[in-house]
Amino acid sequence: EAQLVASGGGSVETGGSLRLSCKTSGFTFDDSDMGWYRQGPGPECELVSGIFRDGSTYYADSVKGRFTISRDSAKKTMYLQMNSLKSEDTAVYYCAADSLALTQKAPYSDYACLEEGTQVTVSS
Repeated sequence: EAQLVASGGGSVETGGSLRLSCKTSGFTFDDSDMGWYRQGPGPECELVSGIFRDGSTYYADSVKGRFTISRDSAKKTMYLQMNSLKSEDTAVYYCAADSLALTQKAPYSDYACLEEGTQVTVSS
């Protein structure tokens, strides 16, 4: 059974940094498209960033230049380095793997924000 466990969230001030981790098991990590979603105060589950099996990456316009996605095959773990955090980055962050929505880089997902995520709170 595939498992993804997100961690690393916390409370920071505007301009601060956090690094999220997504530890995985139960599937072939290197053959999988991976990504980060977030859900803020509203209902939308937004695709933040993706890293794909072909090595390409995707970033939502709102985080380009501030967030960096990476993966470590040996540790079967995906990361999201978040710098220059803004109040609008406040959300619960979720990791996902191999969904059709992720592979198609759909801006929103109906399912990616249903499991346990990690809370990021940015305050001024």
